[in-house]
Amino acid sequence: MNPSKESSTPLQDWTEEKSPMGHPAPPPYQDAPYPEMPPPGPGYPPQQGFSPQYDDPAHGHQPYPMAQQYPAQPDTVTVQPTVFVSAGPLTNPVNDYLGYSIFTLLCCFWPVGAVALSYSISTRKANQAGDQVMAERTSRMARTLNHVAVGLGIVFLIIWCCIKFL
Repeated sequence: MNPSKESSTPLQDWTEEKSPMGHPAPPPYQDAPYPEMPPPGPGYPPQQGFSPQYDDPAHGHQPYPMAQQYPAQPDTVTVQPTVFVSAGPLTNPVNDYLGYSIFTLLCCFWPVGAVALSYSISTRKANQAGDQVMAERTSRMARTLNHVAVGLGIVFLIIWCCIKFL
């Protein structure tokens, strides 16, 4: 607040244009927006025509007890212990095809065998975490990739034999 400035004059950088966001700019701050109104005090002044008590029998109102005491609250707070629920390993684990993946990695088509090995490891982790759905999904993918790697390995072996011996 600057008492030397007139409160109703806009700031020097105030314009009526819209801001870049598409909204109108806010109005300038005014010290006293309504000079005819008195400043707010600590409470409302008593109103004419209303009694300070709310005991109007004509309207069926009950008298309001002004000094009502509330019951004492306990000083202690009870906190419930935190319970962490974690799933244990599956009782019937899904086949992870780890040996099959290592075989296809070393003896067949190694790029597909490496991906199959990663799915086999994911299946093993899902079995340990107790996630049946994820274990089944990654197990099927590992098996499919292992079959593809064996098929590609056989095709490349046949092509190599044909080139070598013909």
